Amino acid sequence: MGLHFILQHLDRPGTYVRILFVDFSSAFNTIIPTLLQTKLNQLSVPSSISQWITSFLTDRQQLVRMGTLMSSSRTTNTGAPQGCVLSPLLFSLYTNDCTSKDPSVKLLKFADDTTLIGLIQDGEESAYRQEVEQLTVWCSLNNLELNTLKTVEMIIDFRRNPPALPPLSIMDSTVAAVETFKFLGSIISRDLKWDTHIDSIAKKAQQRLYFLQQLRKFNLPQELLKQFYSAIIKSVLCTSITVWFSSATKSDTRRLQRTVRTAEKIIGAPLPTLQELYTSRVRKRAQKITLDPSHPCYPVFELLPSGRRYRATNTRTARHKNSFFPQAIHLMNS
Repeated sequence: MGLHFILQHLDRPGTYVRILFVDFSSAFNTIIPTLLQTKLNQLSVPSSISQWITSFLTDRQQLVRMGTLMSSSRTTNTGAPQGCVLSPLLFSLYTNDCTSKDPSVKLLKFADDTTLIGLIQDGEESAYRQEVEQLTVWCSLNNLELNTLKTVEMIIDFRRNPPALPPLSIMDSTVAAVETFKFLGSIISRDLKWDTHIDSIAKKAQQRLYFLQQLRKFNLPQELLKQFYSAIIKSVLCTSITVWFSSATKSDTRRLQRTVRTAEKIIGAPLPTLQELYTSRVRKRAQKITLDPSHPCYPVFELLPSGRRYRATNTRTARHKNSFFPQAIHLMNS
C-alpha cells in the first residue's frame, strides 16, 4: 500500500517523496503494561482479557544462565517477552493511537517496523516535518525511544534538476539519507528499481540449489525434493514477488527463471514458472482484498456500473502502470 501511495503521488508533476524509516530502541522492552491496559480498554477489549494481559506482563522473573553459572533473579514490570508470539500483536495495539493527522503524510506500521511517508507537492514540507515532530512527542509520552542512529530517510525525486533538499533532524540529530533500505524483507531503492533486491534473492536461491543437489545425490524421493524446493528455494524467489516482478527487467526475470530450470533438472519434474507464480499470487491477493470491505485497499478496486469489471487505474508512468494495483485490476478483468 505504501508503494501505491508513492507511485500514485509521483504521477503528478512537481512532486517528490520523503520516506522516514523509523527505528525504536528495544521496542518490545519498552511497553508499559498499565498504559497498554488503558489503550486496550479504549479499543473495547473485554476487561478480563486486558487484565489477563497486564498480569502476564507484570512481575515476570528473569535471570541469566551461562554454562553452570546462574545469576540471581530480577522482577521486571516493563516490556513484552522476546520471542513470545503475543509480543508483536501487543506492540501493534500499544502503538495503535499513533496516527498521522495530515492526509499528505502516511504512517505505516507493521509491529515495530514504522515508516512515515511524506507526499510532497511543490516543495511544501511543513506537514511532513510537523508529523515527524508529533511522532517524536508521541514516543516520549509512551516510553518509546527513537534510535536516531538507525533511523534513516530516503528521498525519491524524479524531477529534472531537483534542488538540494534540507536535511531532516530529530532531537537535534541529523537523519542520514540512504540510497537503499531493506524494509520487511524487500530492498527498496530510491530510483524504485528492483535490481538490488533481485540480486540479493538470486544469490540466496543459487546458494540453496547446492543443498538440493546434495539431497538428489542421496536419492531422496522426488516428492521430498519438490517439498524442499518449495520451502527453501521458491520461498526466496517469491519474496514480495507481487511487488517487484512486473517492474523487473527481462534480463533479471530470465536470470531468476534459470534458477527454476536448474531446479527442474535436479528434481526431474516440471515446476511452475515465476510468471505463473506471480499471476496466481496477484489474483489471490486481489480477490482477498475485494472480499474484505474493511481492507484499506478495498476502495482501489472500484466496480464499473456493469458490475462485471473493475475501473482501470489512471497511470502516467510505466513504473506506476507496472505496480501491483494496476496489474491486479488488469488480471481481475481478464
